[in-house]
Amino acid sequence: MTSVRPKLKPDQPKGVTAWETATGRVVWMAEDGSWSDDPARIGVFTGDEAEARLAAAEGQEGIVTDPYFMQVAEDGAIDGRETLRETIRANGPTVHPEFQRSSQ
Repeated sequence: MTSVRPKLKPDQPKGVTAWETATGRVVWMAEDGSWSDDPARIGVFTGDEAEARLAAAEGQEGIVTDPYFMQVAEDGAIDGRETLRETIRANGPTVHPEFQRSSQ
């Protein structure tokens, strides 16, 4: 399963994000290739390495669902034209404080 997202240039810093298949939680690929539900651990990838990381994520369908690139700054902060969407994914629903992520 894939979602159409804006195409990012090869030299643009990217993170890989997905949903954890078992729980439905938002996860991000860390620098070491593991998955974390902590947005502070977003790995920053560019060029061929980014493409290889996304391909690896797509091969982990039993662990994660719908992996895709998201634009990040060089320090891993959420950035770019989908900042609002990705910020909501990182912090939880905006409908009521009781539903927000408690780990933030």
